[in-house]
Amino acid sequence: MPIYLQYYFWLTAVSLLCFVLERLWPWRPQQRVLREGIWQDLFWLVFNGHYLGVLFALFTGSLVAWFNQTLAQLGLPVPESLALLSAAPLWLQFVLFFLLKDFVEWNIHRLLHNVPWLWEFHKLHHSIQQMDWIGNFRFHWAEIIVYKTLSYLPLVILGIDGSVLLAIAIIWTLAQDLNHANVMFDYGPLRYLLNSPKMHIWHHDTEVHGRGGQNFGLVLSVWDWLFRTAYWPADQEAPQRLGFGGIEAYPRDVPRRLIYPLGKATGTGPKDPAAAR
Repeated sequence: MPIYLQYYFWLTAVSLLCFVLERLWPWRPQQRVLREGIWQDLFWLVFNGHYLGVLFALFTGSLVAWFNQTLAQLGLPVPESLALLSAAPLWLQFVLFFLLKDFVEWNIHRLLHNVPWLWEFHKLHHSIQQMDWIGNFRFHWAEIIVYKTLSYLPLVILGIDGSVLLAIAIIWTLAQDLNHANVMFDYGPLRYLLNSPKMHIWHHDTEVHGRGGQNFGLVLSVWDWLFRTAYWPADQEAPQRLGFGGIEAYPRDVPRRLIYPLGKATGTGPKDPAAAR
């Protein structure tokens, strides 16, 4: 397979692009390249950007096979066999899959903030207090399980072409990296459609401005504007502090951050509503 058809090639290219943009046009020039936590985030980049995908593929292969076999025994169609969009033009597959994926994941993102035991896993992502592109990869492995599990049926039944899946994966990585990057831009009139660094940084505000938080958009911002979860004050450039309530008590090393949510996710959630970030 040509290298340009492999996701890891684009992951590297997108990472380098964002790194260069931060050097040329930094939003916060005082923020050092070797900021606090950067070495840990390099671990998350390698682990979540590569190894987690490999491990998850090994695990889900057997799980999906069992799920399909169970459906067949019940006389129900296997989800992949439905392939609702397989005969559609690639451009239509792209548009419909893009919109559905973003909307499904926007809803999952809201769940991560509003369901107490899911929030315990999502805290890791919000533990970053100096935002840059690599912070996009700081998340707990359990989040992948949540996203993949809840989005499996809505997305797999479409039967999307592999080239479309690759294109959307690249766009997702670029958009998410840019939204976390230390660069200052939005999309002008298109800000009501597309997420941006200037909007997404308010998602990481320590202060909560809505039920569970604000600005849950991934690539698109339109869902936040439509469902009134958008927050973007005109009189402030950025939040005073990033993180979440009670971050001082949150573990700082990788091993404890990996196991911390497993003990905390009991369903009781944080006592302070401001911590439900």
